[in-house]
This record gives sequence, C-alpha cells and structure tokens, in this order.
Amino acid sequence: MNCVPSRELPGLTARLDKLVHHHGGISLPQDKPHVYVYYITICNGSDKTVTLLGRKWVIEYEDGTRQVIEGDKIVGETPRLAPGEEFSYNSHHITGCNARVLGCFHGADENGAKVHVLLAPFELVVPRE
Repeated sequence: MNCVPSRELPGLTARLDKLVHHHGGISLPQDKPHVYVYYITICNGSDKTVTLLGRKWVIEYEDGTRQVIEGDKIVGETPRLAPGEEFSYNSHHITGCNARVLGCFHGADENGAKVHVLLAPFELVVPRE
C-alpha cells in the first residue's frame, strides 16, 4: 500500500468564528443536555485551488475519555476554494461535561497533492448552575 502523507498548505487557514451554548431541550439525552453550536470559516490564502474532502474531530472529555469523529465531506459538501475564497458553515457537538475539541480538515490541491488545515483547539465549558 502506498500511503502519501498530507501537508499543511501555507495560506490555508481555519478559524472558529463563534461558539454558542444551549442547555436542555426535549430532544436531548438527560446525560448530555448541552449543545454547542460552532461557526467555522476556512480561508484559502494560498496560490492553489483546494478541494476539501473531509474532516476529523478529536473530543477530549474532562473524565479523560476521547471521541474521534471523522468522515467524508464537510456538512455534506466538498467545497472547492480558489485562491482568496472561503467556506463558512456551522455544526454542533452535544456533551454532558467540559471538553476540549481539536479539528482538522483535509483535501487536495489543484495538482492532486494531499493537504490539510488544523483548527485551533477550543473548549466546551458547561456553565455553572
């Protein structure tokens, strides 16, 4: 098997624009009553067109457990970003305790080279009652 590693593409960035907390709700499990809606923008400041093909999240909970979520596409899309373009979206995580979230998006540049961009870690902090 020939496994070609991806590389960070200079100028391709991802940022957390906003994080909103919601508590409770009839559709939420009692052990996970906290929803965090996050808004992210991926900017292509490179000189290459990039197609984003998927994402990977690692959620580190305060009890020491981890959850890994990865898959194809980003909210059902494979955004193609020419130099200077950006892609914004929102999604959510549900939890019952504090957690730290690490994220990464991966894809390919116009020459087929595998690339990725890291999102700075962010915290899901359950408000004190």
